[in-house]
Amino acid sequence: MGATLNFAPELLARAQRVKVVFFDVDGVLTDGGLLYSETGETLKRFHTLDGHGLKMLQKAGITPAVITGRDSAPLRTRLQALGITEVHFGTEDKRPAAEATLAALGLDWSQAAAMGDDWPDLPMMRRAALACAPANAHAEALALAHFVTNRTGGHGAVRELCDLLLTASGHYAALLAAYTQ
Repeated sequence: MGATLNFAPELLARAQRVKVVFFDVDGVLTDGGLLYSETGETLKRFHTLDGHGLKMLQKAGITPAVITGRDSAPLRTRLQALGITEVHFGTEDKRPAAEATLAALGLDWSQAAAMGDDWPDLPMMRRAALACAPANAHAEALALAHFVTNRTGGHGAVRELCDLLLTASGHYAALLAAYTQ
């Protein structure tokens, strides 16, 4: 069984050098809805397709990094379960956090992708070599995106980006083969 995905050649070329991907949380890793328990605890819903994609990125040597304006126990639990260690919580001004991550990893914006859905994500998306947005993102994020997913945030959009990056880096087929043999 071979890979069944097809991406435009110019999109693959843009994605080839990516070594780090910055993800927003609300509206990207989640559907953007905020649920509160009776005690005021924030509840979040994550999609397993996205989680597996993030794990595969790490296997391919591409670092997922999360930069979010919020902080919550459910988010921390999910990121820990996925092995994501490059994280900035409670960060409204996301560009400096992204630049600190780039510096720590010895990378620059030409090696970065960013996936966001709203105005706070625009500074990262504007600088990244590959800007991405889920299908239900705000119009300004959609306008900046080189790649708009078919799926919406929290419903597999992150996985679409992961699949693009795995394909562009040449890792997709080998990772898939491990599951189809």
